[in-house]
Order: sequence, then C-alpha cells, then structure tokens
Amino acid sequence: MKAQAPTAYGQGLSSQAQSLHWLLTNLVDEVPGIRSVAVVSSDGLLLLSSDPDRVDEAAAGPGGGDGPRGSSADLATIVSGLGSLTNGAAKLMDGGPVKQTVITMDEGSVFVMSISDGSLLGVHATPDCDMNVIAYHMALFVGRAGHVLTPELRSELRKSMENVQ
Repeated sequence: MKAQAPTAYGQGLSSQAQSLHWLLTNLVDEVPGIRSVAVVSSDGLLLLSSDPDRVDEAAAGPGGGDGPRGSSADLATIVSGLGSLTNGAAKLMDGGPVKQTVITMDEGSVFVMSISDGSLLGVHATPDCDMNVIAYHMALFVGRAGHVLTPELRSELRKSMENVQ
C-alpha cells in the first residue's frame, strides 16, 4: 500500500509550510517502498503526515480501518518514542547526537532521522524497500527542512494538523 501524498490540509498556510508539504509529498511520491511518513516535534506532536486523513484512526478502535497499524498518530508516537530511547542510549554511551535509527522487521522497516532542535522525520517502509535510497532521500528532506523548521512554523504546522482531526 503506497502512502498518500498530503492533500488539502496544506492549503492556506505560509509559503514555508507549503514548501514542507511539497517536500513531504515529493518524498512519498518519488521514493518506492514508503508506506507512511511523519514529522514529529521535539515534544512528540505530529507536524506533518503523508496520510493526514488517517491521523485519528487509532481512536476508532477495532474495526476502524487499519487501526493502529496504519495511522499517522501511531507512527508519530513510535517515532517520538524511538527518538527519546536512542537519545537516552547515546547519552549513556557518550555517543554524541543520534543521526539515524533503523529498525528492520520481517514485514517492513522504520527509519527515524533527526531534523533539528529535536524534531524527527519518521518513515515506515515495505520489507522490500531499498534502505539506502530511503535513507538518502530522508537526508535530503532533513537538509532542506531543517533550516526552515522554526518555532513559528512548528506552531503553524501543529495547528494545521489539529484542524484535520
């Protein structure tokens, strides 16, 4: 199942917010194997999603679509938790800042990459994805998004995600 590119929820935003939406859409559309993408703030809030219409599916409970396995809210929770866990491990081991975390499973992979000031980019991918291609395109996204993800823009993105819900 291919992730859906962001839709109308990106309209009516500042040019910087629209640029981030465009970058996310491009990531989803151009990179094979991506199931879902989430950008999460340092406090764990979902800022951008590849499937904004499914943000609240986890609340639907059993029988509510794909439920926890497919909702952006769940991917955001996983990304935030992994970011916290790996940052804690890096501090305990004096390893410096965490750049990327990859979890490979039989049925897919999860990639987490630091953007800036604690914000994170998370990708859920298919089991047959080319991990190098996904990591490369994530690094491009991070390089382009990191300098524009200001506190004001994060606030604007949070509000736009709340309006979708």
